[in-house]
Amino acid sequence: MKRETAFDLVQKNVKNRNLIKHMLAVEAIMKALAERLGQNKEQWGLAGLLHDIDYDKTADSPEQHSMIGANMLAELGLDPAIVYAVRVHNEVHGLPRNSLMDKALFAADPLSGLIVAAALIHPERKLAAIDVPFLVNRFHEKSFARGANREQIATCSELGLSLEQFIELSLRALQAISKELGL
Repeated sequence: MKRETAFDLVQKNVKNRNLIKHMLAVEAIMKALAERLGQNKEQWGLAGLLHDIDYDKTADSPEQHSMIGANMLAELGLDPAIVYAVRVHNEVHGLPRNSLMDKALFAADPLSGLIVAAALIHPERKLAAIDVPFLVNRFHEKSFARGANREQIATCSELGLSLEQFIELSLRALQAISKELGL
């Protein structure tokens, strides 16, 4: 599936603009991770872009989230590796994260939210105004961005990255698309 087709699919299935921005943010992080790890940027980007494709349908049923989306993507003929990464990014299912893509999507999902939340509390409300030490401090503040699962973010070690390396790579990826994110 081409990226343009995938984005059209997102716009058809997701009505919340902030959720679409989240999906764009995860796409950017996934592409940066793929580049860093010598993986397929287009494939990893699609996993990031499409990972919450079913959220409007499953918002009230977290146990169904990612299963419905993965099934939808499988029916559309997406690469089974993308389908599986989407399926296992929701830890509720207890499925193993086997590939680097699976692990990357699992870690990138909450980090994107933490970075955006940190930009929004900064006086400038811009991604360009924050840096890695600022984000590391927010990471360690348990009351900040409570929905950003720190244990999940810390699984970046399974990708061979320290927390600081993962935050830096992700921040740069989001800064590169700051206009799309409105930050």
